[in-house]
Amino acid sequence: MELTLLGTGAPEGLPRPDCPCASCATALGENARAATALLVDGTLLLDLTPGAAFAAARAGHSLGGVRQVLLSHPHDGPPVEVPAGLPQPGRVPDGRELALLTGHRVRAVAMDAPGTGYAVTGPDGQRLLYLPPGTAPAGLDAQTDAYDMVLADVVGRPDALAKLRAAGAVGPTTDVIAVHLDHEVPPGPELRRRLAAAGARAVPDGTTLDVGVYEDVPDVPRRTLVLGGARSGKSVEAERRLESFPDVLYVATGGTRDGDAEWASRVSVHRDRRPASWRTTETCDLVPLLAEDGPPLLVDCLSLWLTDAMDSVNAWDDADWADDGERELRARVEELVDAVRRTRRTVVAVSNEVGSGIVPATASGRRYRDELGRLNTAFAGECEHVLLVVAGQSLTLRG
Repeated sequence: MELTLLGTGAPEGLPRPDCPCASCATALGENARAATALLVDGTLLLDLTPGAAFAAARAGHSLGGVRQVLLSHPHDGPPVEVPAGLPQPGRVPDGRELALLTGHRVRAVAMDAPGTGYAVTGPDGQRLLYLPPGTAPAGLDAQTDAYDMVLADVVGRPDALAKLRAAGAVGPTTDVIAVHLDHEVPPGPELRRRLAAAGARAVPDGTTLDVGVYEDVPDVPRRTLVLGGARSGKSVEAERRLESFPDVLYVATGGTRDGDAEWASRVSVHRDRRPASWRTTETCDLVPLLAEDGPPLLVDCLSLWLTDAMDSVNAWDDADWADDGERELRARVEELVDAVRRTRRTVVAVSNEVGSGIVPATASGRRYRDELGRLNTAFAGECEHVLLVVAGQSLTLRG
């Protein structure tokens, strides 16, 4: 089954008309995107958009062989002139299946927001799923087989991908293509990085793909360390890297602090940001979690884990530190790093980057700074992917 993406952008396209934002300003060349529309084997058109005939011609195709036009958006959209010879656009009711004379079968998939998704099976059995913008499947049943290709609003609704993964509809070899791309994320390297973290990719308008051909499916890094300063956006970046996966275990190493309203407010903000499907555990006992099989771990953060470890050996006291404290702390760090090396789980960990500012005034403060630098270095050495977040912008240090 051959698929040509006549457009890959949001309904308003990218750049948006008269939008002065930085993302729109840099959406030039192959980063410019028309509203999403898909041409399947030259016979089925999913979503009719302005300029579809010209887009097809630029991609080396014609709409002359189209026998069915289906709409996915919650409404018919702006008036679009139907090119001569093209069937009038229609819509399949949720749950119903349409059989085409070409051998394609199209089943309408119910969404959790207005719109219609389409599961298309080709004459040779290849399967693709196309979701409208801003939607995720509603009441998805467990799948017996994963789709060969999924086209969805990965940036706007990463939870849709999580639901599909939970149901088995997206597997390791599913080619996930991001469509309905808008100006939330700057085009180019930043967009590619974010999509790769979700196991997805974007292609330019006019690209023709063979459904069922396993290639260019990004490998999601199994171990990632996200570094950054205070309020740099490091926790948001870490959460974003797992928001398209179901059943994430959020490991909060900070615990609770009775009577500290400011700390409680910080914890509340973090909780409100997390997807509802994620579970949370408050612990600094990371080694057993890393040794177990299970869903991805998000550890936030290593700096608080180190505080707990230094508390346990009374590292703040010079005499205790010189006696056995330093040796005991080194052993705990080595145990943690070894567990990271051996783990089979997907892990995203957060830590504070230190040492770039004022030298702490106290010996204990300098000790903590030095030990956190050593911990970050050792932990990063066992990670396939390391990021530094500065002012909300992520810089790839490894991976």
